[in-house]
Amino acid sequence: MGLAEHFDSLTKNEKLYAHHAARAAWYGTPIIFEQVSEEAAGIFRFIMSAFHLCAGDWKYFAALRWINEDDLDHFLNYSATFLSNMGNFYGSGDSKFIPAVPSTSLEAFAARSEQLRSSLAPIVDAMYAVPPYSLGFPGNPTTSAYYPGAEQISQEEIAMVSQELQKHSIYLENTRIRKVRADNDFTFEVLQASVDPGLVVEFTVTGRDYRIKLLRGDHSQALRKVCGSWEEAIPHAASDWQREYIKEYVQSFRTGDLNIYREALKKWVRHLSPTVEDIFGFGLVAIKDVQATELVTRLVDMSDTFITSLGPFEKSLFDPPDFTCIHTLSYCSSILFGGINLPNYNDLRQEYGFKNVIISNRMSAESSDSLLCPFVDEDELARYQRHRYAAYYTWVVLHELLGHGTSQLLAETAPGVYNFDINHPPISPLTNSAVMSWFKYGETWTSCFEDLSTTVDECRAELVGAYLMDDKELLALFGYTDDTSITADDVTYNLYMQQGTGTDGLRALADYNIDSGRWGQDH
Repeated sequence: MGLAEHFDSLTKNEKLYAHHAARAAWYGTPIIFEQVSEEAAGIFRFIMSAFHLCAGDWKYFAALRWINEDDLDHFLNYSATFLSNMGNFYGSGDSKFIPAVPSTSLEAFAARSEQLRSSLAPIVDAMYAVPPYSLGFPGNPTTSAYYPGAEQISQEEIAMVSQELQKHSIYLENTRIRKVRADNDFTFEVLQASVDPGLVVEFTVTGRDYRIKLLRGDHSQALRKVCGSWEEAIPHAASDWQREYIKEYVQSFRTGDLNIYREALKKWVRHLSPTVEDIFGFGLVAIKDVQATELVTRLVDMSDTFITSLGPFEKSLFDPPDFTCIHTLSYCSSILFGGINLPNYNDLRQEYGFKNVIISNRMSAESSDSLLCPFVDEDELARYQRHRYAAYYTWVVLHELLGHGTSQLLAETAPGVYNFDINHPPISPLTNSAVMSWFKYGETWTSCFEDLSTTVDECRAELVGAYLMDDKELLALFGYTDDTSITADDVTYNLYMQQGTGTDGLRALADYNIDSGRWGQDH
């Protein structure tokens, strides 16, 4: 993905840091599989067993007549789709995909080797089973590995456990819930991701006979390797500041304590424009593109000019974020974004600032001329493809910087302390009266909006990016004017083609689940 030039430019110490950090990212792979589906880790082992058996020469199997060429092609297509989505459900849309090769043919192929047979047998039925059709709350048409175990858990029970955890100041983001029958009652085991095992706390649900146990040690084997690689990276860190937050990463992953992880993020967000960037959470390690970063820095410096054209409820002072263009070395995630605004905690973004990264080699691959554009008229196709990257890149930059990076969450930041004048609250543009609600102390964007939290945030960012795309002063900062080969009007029109006429909207229909009536992607 066009990385060699950037990696070769690193110092030896930077290369070693990047290497160990990338290993830490990839060691997190089993965690993603275990969060996608019960069978995903087994499918991965089966694919890799076949790969090692033929030493990467897949035609070897057809030559031995273990499988015919058509079925082999179908299996390879499935394997490539599985690996690119880190599981057997699409990262974008969450719908399940199954092999086009018949199960009987795959089983006959696996029967040729005891290693293949034993790795396929436990997961073959689940590979082909529909329903489930997509990821979602556990039920007939949908499934979720966040709620493992034989006992099916209801949405009401999930909400009840979540509320109780919040009462005990336990973050939800690194947990799964397992419902267990105990005599005539149920116990809800909250599985917290950590290296260290053990029972942390146990309590009874208020007004109910249900018990909740917080158990550490979920994903422990993978996290142990993640921590090991991070500890090898520490001697090669660029600064004491970086060493400190890496140590907090490790401490959080070992104990499961997300308060420590949040402390690490506060330091990480202040480690500005490093040569080697690491983003954990996503498991992303990347190298800074100096020239491209200088271009987007101009927009950051003029952000105040464009923020004034947006809606109400802005912070009194816009704190310019770190904005970096990077080339990814490793990206361990089920979906690869072209741009990211972090940290994901809205309260941390508001109080401590944020970073924007644009992943240049990811965006270049996604805007390739070889990609099909089935919804664009033939008469406009050549023009559309010629301007596609320019419009997409500009829009993503605006989405991340001014979409995610602006506006104020009205909140009680400490008991009796507010980030607005509580005696003269701001005026709501919807009612023309003083606002009547805000985030109470301890509440977060995610805890209040739950399933809709990411969707609402992404919709706002998408619209802000689109809203600003006809501002010629802004487009000139990206090098597009009335006199350039790709003009400002070209960029605006191409975004209209991508968004306004439904090119992306029509493509997004693949993310809609008819049975559940839900969208599988927040963007």
